[in-house]
Amino acid sequence: MSLSRRSFLTMLGAAAMAGPASALPMFKGEAVPFSLDWLKAEAQRLAGEDYAPMPEVPDAWKNLTYDQYKALVFNTKKALWSDTDRAFQMDFFHPGLYFPRPIEINIVEGDTARKLGFDLSLFKRYEQFPKELVDAAMAEDPMESTLGYSGLRLRHELTKPGRFEEFMVFQGASYFRAIGTGQTYGLSARGLALNTGEAEGEEFPEFTRFWVEAPSSDATTITVHALLDGPSTTGAYSFRITPGQPAHVTVEATLYPRTELTHVGLAPLTSMFLFDQTNRARFDDFREAVHDSEGLLVWNGAGEMLWRPLANPSSLQVSSFVDTNPRGFGLMQRARQSEDFADLEALYHNRPSLWITPQGDWGQGAVTLVEIPSDKEIYDNIVAYWRPRDPMAAGQGYSFAYQMAWGGEPEDTRPVSRVLNTRIGKGYDKEKPYIIMAVDFADHEAFGTKEAELEDITRFISANRGTVSDGILQRNEGTGGVRLAFKFEPGEVASAELRVQLVKDGKSLTEVWLYRWTA
Repeated sequence: MSLSRRSFLTMLGAAAMAGPASALPMFKGEAVPFSLDWLKAEAQRLAGEDYAPMPEVPDAWKNLTYDQYKALVFNTKKALWSDTDRAFQMDFFHPGLYFPRPIEINIVEGDTARKLGFDLSLFKRYEQFPKELVDAAMAEDPMESTLGYSGLRLRHELTKPGRFEEFMVFQGASYFRAIGTGQTYGLSARGLALNTGEAEGEEFPEFTRFWVEAPSSDATTITVHALLDGPSTTGAYSFRITPGQPAHVTVEATLYPRTELTHVGLAPLTSMFLFDQTNRARFDDFREAVHDSEGLLVWNGAGEMLWRPLANPSSLQVSSFVDTNPRGFGLMQRARQSEDFADLEALYHNRPSLWITPQGDWGQGAVTLVEIPSDKEIYDNIVAYWRPRDPMAAGQGYSFAYQMAWGGEPEDTRPVSRVLNTRIGKGYDKEKPYIIMAVDFADHEAFGTKEAELEDITRFISANRGTVSDGILQRNEGTGGVRLAFKFEPGEVASAELRVQLVKDGKSLTEVWLYRWTA
């Protein structure tokens, strides 16, 4: 992936320290009419014109070091609406380094919107910033500054009255991140993915302009609209955001392609997976596991719950789960104990899962998983999205909607036993090498309470290459559920697709475990 998305996680997630209050964000220009219909018409108008990217900030700002960028943090006492009784507050990020193109932020009240001007004095310790940068920024009237913000952060009273805590960030291309109350930032989402994993390279359209509806004093939901623009398409997006545990986001979007879109990713998710018990031997690390997400969960149109443990492959691999009208999919973090990772700083056990629920019929296509080789945890190397089967033609509008739940396990899915963990390692027969696969399932009432009752459960174990044993099903006192362990003999094959499912009386008791083994 060409964009360094994880190298600035700390600066996105860190709440700014309080400083002396002075001027709050100011508006630039007069109020102008705004509506969702206008936004769609604007996106459609732009789609009929040649793509023109937003202007970049001066070179001195683009050439900031990482430490310089991180040192200039927003003063939350100067947040938008901090001097009012509104239920939400909003912070801003300055441009530069990874964010060379500023965005436009507008505030909507009623049926009109006003643009915010850039103001460097809203940031702590700006006086200690390189003098030429400060002088250039402060010499201009804040209302007429050629600089602009690179993103925005939303805060709400989540756990204590009067304490506004962050829960969502928009910054960089069409990226955004949210957390459930009490969680730590982890995986990200995007407005759109184009040509992910293709040899010619991925395209990253950008949210260039935002319109944030001013919330009331008793609001529990805040609405953000965004204009997407890129070489291949424009789009009009609306996000209705309700913080909590989980944090819910309803997304409605209409795309207006400039050119035919043959590889589109709707509701794209981006995460990091370095290692766990499936590939632990490859990493000399004191920790048990390192990942923001550990598996892809799919509730397909046929009603099956599919679980695919994530992998960190030796070469790029793409998996397609062909479907019609998927009921949901997402990247899950199921390891929830601190000792599952033994990392007292990154707090991977506290990272959110993200579940997508399509609204309406999405038709034919595939939940697509892209896994990219990685040797460091600072890089996002996992992408998952819905890829429609049919291309999107230029000159037409394509609308879609979905709901997002940032938190834990999805609600209202098929009640089957979840996969708790997957362990993979070499067997001990030196003359005939084999692999041991151990899949742990959560408890299920059909498992009964006695070991003998497990004999009534049918074990479906298959591989498209190599051979597999019948497997052994045992109770696992450590998890309270059961473990299915089996041998896999790959022979000379370089890769194989494996599938496991526990069934009783023709009824599936578990998620369908799927795994792509590679030599």
